Order: sequence, then structure tokens, then C-alpha cells
Amino acid sequence: LIGVNDDRLGPRFPDMCEPYDRQLVEVALEIARKENIVAHKGVFVAVAGPNLETRAEYRMLRLAGADVVGMSTVPEVIVAVHAGLRVVGFSIVTDMCLPDALEPANVEKIIGIANDTEPKLTKLVIGVLDHEKQNLA
Repeated sequence: LIGVNDDRLGPRFPDMCEPYDRQLVEVALEIARKENIVAHKGVFVAVAGPNLETRAEYRMLRLAGADVVGMSTVPEVIVAVHAGLRVVGFSIVTDMCLPDALEPANVEKIIGIANDTEPKLTKLVIGVLDHEKQNLA
């Protein structure tokens, strides 16, 4: 949203006090329970990347309240809120990034975890969309 704002698309300063739609979050958690998918609510903090964080950065982000750190999601959420869309966010945790046990990232392992988890994420997203579709009818 940097640059000239087009007011037809949304306000100059979107209100981010509650970017995630509580109802959609609860629907997603209920679907996860029914499908035996491990799911949690938490605080996602976005960093610019493309590098992974240092031990000190992970500690600082945790002190600031971060449960999960990543390089995506937050910019997309801001744009969606700007456009007036209802938002729910999903993250697959692929690396625990524990500062006191930090090891070099194994990109192949991270990609493997993401690929292995994709069917569950797909099931969750389709479940939320189906729920919303039924509510529109």
C-alpha cells in the first residue's frame, strides 16, 4: 500500500486493530477439530527476508509476542483488510527455530514438511470455503 492510494480500492490507512475475522477463525478451528488437524491461534510476525533470523532476532520477536515468524501472510492480510475482505490466516510451521537449539536451515526438510502438510491445509481451506458458500445460499 505504499504510494498513491486509490480510494476506490480501500482507505489510505486501513484499520488493523482486528484484521482476522473472528467467525472465520472459529469456523477454521472447528473444521480442524473435526478433521483431526492440529491447529492453534497465535501471533504471526512478518519479517522482510529473504534471510532466516538469527538467535537474537528469534528471542526479540518472541519477547514481542510472536508465536510464528515468516516472510509472508502479513502483507497479504493488510491488502485484504484494505480491500474490505474478511480474512482468516493459515500457516504451516516447518521449522521450530528454537534460539537455544538453532541449527542451519535444511531447506529440503522445510519444503518436505510443507508438501506433506499440503493435503491437510487444502482440506481446511476447502472446508472454510464450503461453510461460507452454504451461508451465502
